Order: sequence, then structure tokens, then C-alpha cells
Amino acid sequence: MALSIFALSLFLFLGLDLEGDSVSAAAAASEGVEVTYGSVIKLMHERTKFRLHSHDVPYGSGSGQQSVTGFSNVDDSNSYWIVRPTPDSSSKQGDAIQSGTIIRLQHMSTRKWLHSHLYASPISGNIEVSCFGGDGESDTGDHWKLEVEGSGKTWRQDQKVRLRHVDTGGYLHSHNKKYTRIAGGQQEVCGVRDKRPDNIWLAAEGVYIPLQGSK
Repeated sequence: MALSIFALSLFLFLGLDLEGDSVSAAAAASEGVEVTYGSVIKLMHERTKFRLHSHDVPYGSGSGQQSVTGFSNVDDSNSYWIVRPTPDSSSKQGDAIQSGTIIRLQHMSTRKWLHSHLYASPISGNIEVSCFGGDGESDTGDHWKLEVEGSGKTWRQDQKVRLRHVDTGGYLHSHNKKYTRIAGGQQEVCGVRDKRPDNIWLAAEGVYIPLQGSK
């Protein structure tokens, strides 16, 4: 019941069309189902188990845009991301996402997009990953190519994935290098151009929109 209330409040906040009741949307979250467009999810870094996180705090170097980190607190609401298609896509809410598809991730609380560009990341000097733009402001710096590991053809909750930034070629990456001046032991998120064990992510907690046509 608590999960149903949580699901309903999320969708009311986002202004999404549920196309069904809140119970069915929430129940999908624990079944290893498809990650579909419109789903609100947390991304867990496989190696460290930290969640992809952002908050309204700018980087003190590089672009000065909104910072992106890895955070150990599973319950933090600033780790929710909305899975969106690119503006030129014909995909709709509830559609499955094929491996190789270019997607966007919108930070739920600030409405900015997961973004990257050719600035150096603060700790490791790799490619900076930030949040930028908003509901009416998005460009190719927000585009990420989904790469599903193994034989899977679509993104499912229990599958390992990589996200490769289209403009820079950098894979979304994290490691155990932590910020000393940020509370909670948050770790750096950055981009690297080669495949490594530290660029593997899994869809974790969230509210998953049921696959179109499923019951």
C-alpha cells in the first residue's frame, strides 16, 4: 500500500498519464520487468552499489554546472531519474527500450538532464558529467546510448547496462574516489572512453511504467 501511494505521488508530481491505476505501475518495480520510457528509477553502480545522484549544488571547477555524484543512501529522493526518449523519437511512455537506443535521463527533483561535455572531472581528471538544461532546454549533450550487456535485446531491471555519451564517447563511470567536502561520502561520477568494470549500472528502486500492451 505504501508503495502504491508513493507511485501515485510521483506520477502526480511529474504530470504523467498513468494509463492505468497506481497499483499496477508500482507492482512492476519488484518483478525484474522492462525499463520503459516514463519510468522513474535509480541507477545503481554495480561495483560500489552507490546510486547515481544529483542535487542543486554546482561544481566548483570545470563547467560550474549542477554536480552529479554517487551516493550510498538508498532512500535519498535526489537519486531518482526519469527515462525519456530523445526529442526526435517517436517512442511513447511505456515503450520498451532496445539496446543501442539513444535515451535521456532527467533528474526528477531539479528537472535537469544528465549531461556531459569536454571538461575535466574534479577528482580524476576524466570527462565531467553534470546536470544541465530543463523541461524546455535539451541538446545532444544529454544523449546517452544504451548498451545492454550479454544477450538481452531490451533494457530490463535485472540486466547490466552501460551508458555511452554520444558527443564525447565517454561511458558513464564511477569509482571509490570520494569528495572530501561533500557530506555523506559521495563519490565521483565521470566519463571514460574505454569499457571497464566500473562503467556497469543496474536499474534499481523506482516506479516502472508497465510495458505498452501488457496486462
